[in-house]
Amino acid sequence: MTDARSVIAALRRGDAPTPEALAWFAQGLADGTVSDAQAGAFAMGVCLRGLPDAGRVALTRAMRDSGHVLDWDLDGPVVDKHSTGGIGDCTSLVLAPALAACGAYVPMISGRGLGHTGGTLDKLDAIPGYATAADEARFRRVVADAGCAIVGASADIAPADRRLYAVRDVTATVESLDLICSSILSKKLAAGLQALVLDVKVGSGAFMKTAADAGALARAMVDTANAAGCATAVLMTRMDEPLAPSLGNALEVDAAMRVLTGVATGPLHDLSVALGAEALDRAGIAEGEAKLRDAIASGAAAERFARMIYGLGGPKDFVEDWTRFLPEATVIEEVPAPDSGIVTAIDGEALGLAVVRLGGGRQVESDRIDPAVGLSDVVRLGARVERGQPLAKVHAAREGQAQEAARAVAAAVTLGDKAPKAAPLVIERVA
Repeated sequence: MTDARSVIAALRRGDAPTPEALAWFAQGLADGTVSDAQAGAFAMGVCLRGLPDAGRVALTRAMRDSGHVLDWDLDGPVVDKHSTGGIGDCTSLVLAPALAACGAYVPMISGRGLGHTGGTLDKLDAIPGYATAADEARFRRVVADAGCAIVGASADIAPADRRLYAVRDVTATVESLDLICSSILSKKLAAGLQALVLDVKVGSGAFMKTAADAGALARAMVDTANAAGCATAVLMTRMDEPLAPSLGNALEVDAAMRVLTGVATGPLHDLSVALGAEALDRAGIAEGEAKLRDAIASGAAAERFARMIYGLGGPKDFVEDWTRFLPEATVIEEVPAPDSGIVTAIDGEALGLAVVRLGGGRQVESDRIDPAVGLSDVVRLGARVERGQPLAKVHAAREGQAQEAARAVAAAVTLGDKAPKAAPLVIERVA
């Protein structure tokens, strides 16, 4: 007879729980048989002891099968993308509509912020009226019409992960390879995908700080997803600085809109295209990179985004004048550089945590997010700044919060005499 205490005790001893025990625990998470305390102990046990490859696959499948698994009858491939989390990373908002404009369908089930990284759903909550908690019928309607829909997992999509995801955020167990893998893939596989591309971040702004750790996660994700029947590839990408120059929910929506409407290019655009090309390739669509670049440049991707926003309750004319709809912080102040020099390093995690403390993320599970706060115009690696020039702008609700965030930004940016060596955004492809 399996029970929560026996599963947790096995983990404490370093024994691998059986697939049957993991299936029981996942179902217990879903139906409430497992308490919050037991869920936290399980997460800590997995974080400290780890699971073997077979155990990770078993946990992923068990969490997927803890609820409803979607299937689709559409005239194009069903694909998706997921990132392990970074700062200033709003690629989902660019990529989903760009893929849709290329003939794919993207039923993107996303999550909220974890630790120092922002969540796609939190970003979309900054758009008035947008329903991240759409029911399945509406979700299917918008996917069929717009080609993409970004929503949260409904109560019956991987409900075991819903419980465990919230616990991880407040128990310092976010970084576990096994929990990251099973969390991401259980939701993605429950969405009924044919192809998936994963963005595994590495660097100061990522959960994985070294290429070795990121490579291990990439390999685990690919092997687990392919074992479950979903054609998957991983791009390991560099997160030594914010992907977009903005951090915070409304500010990152603005950054994504600037790319979708051709106002801005840069790393956010380039990574969206690289990831999309991998997804299209896995789905059997050739010349994906060229098609994605054209979809963005022509406005076709922005048009798909507009249809998705309206279909999920947002303003019909959001794309035409998005700044009119996004909230703005009460206090906006520049962070002056303390000295002159070249930006040689940026502590991305410190920047992300500064946004959390501003109210742009959660420190405890019950925290409410302020969508307007964050950082914008963050200086880039290799840039030369003179003393007093801005390193970033702080967007805050109160003056005291702005001053605290400004100190954190100044401490997170290292100035020196020599520019850092240029490094590619995409480090490695794993398939």
